Amino acid sequence: MRSMHNRPRRWNRAIRLAISLLTFAIAASRNGTIDAADRPNIVLIVADDQAAGDFGFMGHPIVKTPHLDRLAADSLCFRRGYVTSSVCCPSLASILTGRHPHESGIANNDPAIPSGMTQAEFRRSAAYRPAREEMSRLMERSQALPRILNSNDYLCLQTGKWWWGSYATGGFTHGMSHGDTNRGGRHGDDGLEIGRKTMQPIFNFAREARSKHRPFFVWYAPMMPHLPHDPPERLLAKYRDKTPSIHVAKYWAMIEWFDETCGQLLDFLKTEGLYDNTLVVFLADNGWVQNPDKARPMRSKLTQYDAGHRTPLLVSWPGKLKPMSTETPVSSVDIVPTLLAASKCKPPANLQGVDLANSQAVEKRPAVFGECFTHDAVNIQKPVAALRFRWTVEGNWRLIVPSTNLQPIEKPQLFDLATDPTELNDLFEKRAEVVARLSPRLDAWWNGRE
Repeated sequence: MRSMHNRPRRWNRAIRLAISLLTFAIAASRNGTIDAADRPNIVLIVADDQAAGDFGFMGHPIVKTPHLDRLAADSLCFRRGYVTSSVCCPSLASILTGRHPHESGIANNDPAIPSGMTQAEFRRSAAYRPAREEMSRLMERSQALPRILNSNDYLCLQTGKWWWGSYATGGFTHGMSHGDTNRGGRHGDDGLEIGRKTMQPIFNFAREARSKHRPFFVWYAPMMPHLPHDPPERLLAKYRDKTPSIHVAKYWAMIEWFDETCGQLLDFLKTEGLYDNTLVVFLADNGWVQNPDKARPMRSKLTQYDAGHRTPLLVSWPGKLKPMSTETPVSSVDIVPTLLAASKCKPPANLQGVDLANSQAVEKRPAVFGECFTHDAVNIQKPVAALRFRWTVEGNWRLIVPSTNLQPIEKPQLFDLATDPTELNDLFEKRAEVVARLSPRLDAWWNGRE
């Protein structure tokens, strides 16, 4: 009698177990992988307004960046990385979407300023919020990296710089930025406390993800070493006697302060036993040339030159990627395909970037591309209306072509970055054969969008 009563119970347990396994298998199939342990945690670190050469591992004789130096030694170190734009918002959008600004539509920092208003007046006016929200919808409609990862079982945290309202517009599951323009929500609001004030939200999030047995993605984009340059006195004291300019000293101290926060993050991952299965990517959102006479940069962040676009790009995955250093140019649009390949997620169609872990794809690509737009939009729905320059880098050659929107129209320029890294000697008229090779390639990439 006992066995007859127990048999249905055993059958019920077996049926429930079978249903659970089938449900898990279906979910795993949908997510493109079965074993979550095969997928790395991902940490994306983005410096804000830092020149490509202002790191110890890039050869700066004074600035100290010991934590990033160690990361570089353990990474695929692309010493000649390029961001697609020399201003924050479109550059960050390219990092997140794998699209150039003219592809994503996110090409400017701010909406168009109405006639008769100053920028400050516009930001205080009732017209600013709906214009800002129109820009945010471009990110909300995109196939951004966190949205893809989220749909593949990742928990995703936004901290730091964020131009598109709430963190949820990018597909993050967790975040610090509320996006309320009435409370200062223009490019990060509460999220900008990360790094300068605390690292705790990242630590709490990583522990939560681990407790739920979920892989995680962290967007760490603190406004550092970005203005205001207000480093701790203990760090500023290290640089005061290294330069006659207090502005340069403050900028250098900010760089070391940012490096310290990167060290805190990486040390946390190691202490918690998370580091070995975490893929870490590092780059800067755009360059910076510090003016020794004032706090502002010497060259505007809108620059079309290398100083605005070049950054080291590091990719570290312990035990998976063999460290190496290369001068081959790569692009910030390569980050999305690299991270999606590592996490076994299907990429969106028509991405122009390559998987940086695939050395053959990196070496085979002939050139990288970028563009410069005005700070404020002309027409949010038609980004080309604000185009200033298009450019391409092939090896050591950099070709810059101005838009016909410019008045007066500027001349194209060609530079040999190997012999002229500060781009002072224009060779456009002297090296016609190089121009003849690069110009059609740049036009083909642009594909008649102007």
